[in-house]
Order: sequence, then structure tokens, then C-alpha cells
Amino acid sequence: MSADAGRQRDPGLQPERTRLAWRRTTLASTVAAVLATKTALHGDVSPVGIIGCALCCALWLGFLLVAHRRIRALASSDSPLALAPRHATAAVLCTVAIAACGAALVF
Repeated sequence: MSADAGRQRDPGLQPERTRLAWRRTTLASTVAAVLATKTALHGDVSPVGIIGCALCCALWLGFLLVAHRRIRALASSDSPLALAPRHATAAVLCTVAIAACGAALVF
């Protein structure tokens, strides 16, 4: 076995792992948004809770859009392009903001 043979990898595995990671992150984001919404609308419903719920849902939709576009790009070619910096920034900001909204609604 040559040194080059050990360095070669199956190019189909990395996009599949990345696609699965995006799906897991989308699922986790969905759970966080649902729990934050449930917390905001449980018991006495206040205007702050409704605004927090709406913000959390909007952030979730933004993340879902970015994730769906990335999953589609990974599935459409054997060698997908790198994630655009603005999409990566949007995904990170949505994830952090959903976590912050969820934490704020719990406390």
C-alpha cells in the first residue's frame, strides 16, 4: 500500500456527515424553539412573553432556511462549495439568539 493510498478518502462521506450534522442541529434548534414557546405561553400570557415567542420563532425560521439551503447544496453535488461566510454568520447568530431567548423565557 502506497502513502498516497492512505491519504485518499471517500469524498462522499464528508458531505454526508455534514448533512447529518445540519439535520441534528436543526432538530436541536426546533426543540429549543418549541420549549421556549411553551414556556412563554404557559400560564399568564404577557406581551413580553408573546414578543419573546415571536422572536424565537422568527429566529428558528431563519436558521431553518439557512440549514435547508446547506443540506440541499450538500445533496446536489459530489463536491459542494464551502459555506458562504454570511450564511455561516446567520446560522451562528440564529443559534445563539435562540438559546438566549430560551434562557430569557425560562428565567
